[in-house]
Amino acid sequence: MKEIVTFFFGLGMVFNASLFIPQAIRIVQTKSSKNVALITFLGFNFIQLNGVLYGYYQNDLVLMYGNLISFISCATVTVLAIIYRDKEPR
Repeated sequence: MKEIVTFFFGLGMVFNASLFIPQAIRIVQTKSSKNVALITFLGFNFIQLNGVLYGYYQNDLVLMYGNLISFISCATVTVLAIIYRDKEPR
C-alpha cells in the first residue's frame, strides 16, 4: 500500500509541475506578462524550494525531486514574467 501512495504522490507532484507550463507558453506566445501575479509565483517558488530542502533533509527523494521539477517550471514562469514585464505597451 505504501508503494501505491508513494506512486500517486509522485504523480501528483509531476502534475503540479505541469500546471505551470501553459502559463509559460502563454507568456512566450503573447510576449507579455500582463495579468501574471509575480508575487504569487515568487511565493510558489519559495514554497517549492523549501519543499526541496525538506525532502533532502528528510531523505525523501520523491518529495525532493517532485518539488524540484515544480520549482523549475514555476521559476520558468517567474523569469519569463520578469523578462516580459517591461515589454508591454503602456
